[in-house]
Amino acid sequence: MEVRIQSVRFDADEKLIDYIESKLEKAKKFNDRIITMDVFLKLENSGQVRDKIVELKAHIPGTTLFVEDDDKSFEAAFDKAMNSLTRQLRKKKEIIKNRRN
Repeated sequence: MEVRIQSVRFDADEKLIDYIESKLEKAKKFNDRIITMDVFLKLENSGQVRDKIVELKAHIPGTTLFVEDDDKSFEAAFDKAMNSLTRQLRKKKEIIKNRRN
């Protein structure tokens, strides 16, 4: 699985990148057919609150799964997005499994 991390409007530090990469390794156990994972980290300036937005795209054969979440920290936003993506990966894997039977 190839992982591409892009930060928009800021430079991500190594600690954040390492955190994301370690969490993405766990995604392989839900669907081992993931080709690439695109991670977009964005800062949203809306008034006085600076929201952190995380977008995840998982490219698997036949489809692309997309999740977007936001929170006050990138770690929290990433965890929320990863939970949503995990549900989608499990669902997709179950659909494929049922088609084969």
